[in-house]
Order: sequence, then structure tokens, then C-alpha cells
Amino acid sequence: MTVGTTDDCVVDTDVLSYVVREGTRAALFEPYLNGTTSFVSFMTLAELDLWVLRRALGEARQQRLIRLLGRFRVVFADRALCQTWAEVRDQARRNGRRIETADAWIAATALSLGVPLVTNNRDDFAGVPGLTLLP
Repeated sequence: MTVGTTDDCVVDTDVLSYVVREGTRAALFEPYLNGTTSFVSFMTLAELDLWVLRRALGEARQQRLIRLLGRFRVVFADRALCQTWAEVRDQARRNGRRIETADAWIAATALSLGVPLVTNNRDDFAGVPGLTLLP
């Protein structure tokens, strides 16, 4: 994996869903999405694909999502990321915190790149040592 600069970040699925919906929460995260190299985990793509199906998003929102995703570099799993994912799951368990499989992939992506994770779901990542959360 390429280590990011201090301005880089991984963006969590929840943040992207706010931007697609164009709700008031989206504005809170725009400062973290502009002027940086932003990454998304392959797991975020899968979660958003499921979100589109379950919510039966209309064509306009689907197109907005496609444009939005074009702003990000996607990080796919490789052997090193798989090992980091396992460490994230194990450390969360050792810290007495459960972390969902998808959240562990997203956390592992940020850790492997050495960049912060932009999320509105801080509690989901509370058991992951060394992970920087924004805002």
C-alpha cells in the first residue's frame, strides 16, 4: 500500500451516503472531502451497492453516487490488508469491543494507508487502537 500524506483520508460509507442524500449532515464533512486525496475501501463500494438496491434509489441519486465515487481512489484487498483486517478484528475483541466485518475492512484500509478515517460513527471504531478518526 502507498502511504498517504497528512491531507489524505479514508471516507466511511455513512459519510458518502449523507453526500448522496444531500442532507444537512453532508455539509459537516465537505471540509474533509475537498483538497485531499480521499480513499474508499472496496467494502464501502459493496455497502453502497447494497444501499442502492435496498433503497431503490432513483436514477438521479444513482448518477450522483457514481459522480461522487469518481472523486475517490478505491483500495482493494491484498494479502497485507487481509492481515491488517484480522489484527483489527482481534484487537477490538481484546479491547472488549465488537466491530462489524465491514467496519473492520474500512478501519484496516485507513490503518494500512496510515491516514485518518472520516466517519460519523465513531463508536463503531472505538475498539481499534491507532486509528485516527475525523472529525
